[in-house]
Amino acid sequence: MRISDSCAKCLYDRQASRTDNEAYLSEIKTLLDNRRETDTAPFMVYQFNLAYKRYFGRTSDYSGIKKSYNDLVLGMEDSLRREIESSADPLAKALMMARIGNYIDFGAMNQVDKDEFLALFRDTDMRGEDLETYSSFLKECSEAESFLLVCDNCGEIVLDKLMLEQLKKRFPHLTVSAMVRGGEVLNDATAEDAAYVGLADFAEIISNGLPIAGTIYEMLPEASKKILDKADVILAKGQGNYESMAGQGRHIFYEFLCKCELFTSRFGVPRLTGIFIEENKQSR
Repeated sequence: MRISDSCAKCLYDRQASRTDNEAYLSEIKTLLDNRRETDTAPFMVYQFNLAYKRYFGRTSDYSGIKKSYNDLVLGMEDSLRREIESSADPLAKALMMARIGNYIDFGAMNQVDKDEFLALFRDTDMRGEDLETYSSFLKECSEAESFLLVCDNCGEIVLDKLMLEQLKKRFPHLTVSAMVRGGEVLNDATAEDAAYVGLADFAEIISNGLPIAGTIYEMLPEASKKILDKADVILAKGQGNYESMAGQGRHIFYEFLCKCELFTSRFGVPRLTGIFIEENKQSR
């Protein structure tokens, strides 16, 4: 997904909010001005963080934020599971809750507010525009042997766990993998976070190999490339995964909230609208 001029400005402004170091910001501007058409926002943030570490010896620490939101949603887990299992379609309900979890994004959001996040659970029903995608998702899963979840943020991965629990109940034949980040970046989930919340109980945890808030095929470890290539069904969570995976000819289901102007404009929806779409259905 190409970086528009407005997106580039937003990326720069976020770095300017981290520091007023002129040399660093000049390098950020140069990176943006010389970006390739194929470069995505997750790749640029990866480049920024490499530069930030050179200038300041470290990157921003989100460990406290990550634990806070993992613990927040873990504290909700039992009540959410009861709501899921008492619904007419537990997998549909769990998918919608997992989409709500995509709110917890300290990269795309100007402000993450716990009250606003919790208020989203007032409506966990699947909307009419999601039903066609969901019908196709069920068909693909029923015919598949392997399923890959491409994860995004902490807190969100607790809701992903509840979704995978229902997925495995409905389709026990599926072999399930979950891809997380290969290092600390923003509040994105790593293997350590996946173990902390119990995601590893429902999926084999694999890594994208780098501290990058997206999934760039050329930068994946060979083992992860093979799993991605062979997965019969892929569900990618979050804007960063959409930005870095869409338009490459793969058959992928995407689920995220539209949290910035780039996405609300692209999909023609208000802020925090949930999206559940399927790309390249005919590519198989």
